[in-house]
Amino acid sequence: MGHLDHATFGWLTPVLSYAMACVGAALGLQCTVRALGTTGRSRRNWLITAASAIGTGIWTMHFVAMLGFGVSGTEIRYDVPLTLLSLFVAMVVVGAGVFVVGYGRERGRALALGGLTTGLGVASMHYLGMAALRLHGDAVGTTDAGHAVRS
Repeated sequence: MGHLDHATFGWLTPVLSYAMACVGAALGLQCTVRALGTTGRSRRNWLITAASAIGTGIWTMHFVAMLGFGVSGTEIRYDVPLTLLSLFVAMVVVGAGVFVVGYGRERGRALALGGLTTGLGVASMHYLGMAALRLHGDAVGTTDAGHAVRS
């Protein structure tokens, strides 16, 4: 039975993934602020740039963190089409949230709807990314009572 290791490279992958998320968020929020000060095509272009920065920042954070995941005794691989789909979902759904904020008339409502949309997109990206994980074997966990459970 292999041993599950959440931090194969120690603190390197969690720190790098956190840094990627911060950079993506900072760039995306800066682009969103710029978009709110413009109109027309310029607003649209800034919002597309913001969605790209935030979406790829979130996805990169997730993927870099997953690279730190290891299981002794088996090779970990990723389904490339599913992995790319998770990137696409992150960018598109975050884009929808950013556009809701960028074009919303009522600021509070736009932020709530945009945040909910973005959150659902992040959750979808996360589960698609996890579904792309390929390894040989079964995952065995325990119940609260300590009984082994296979999944």
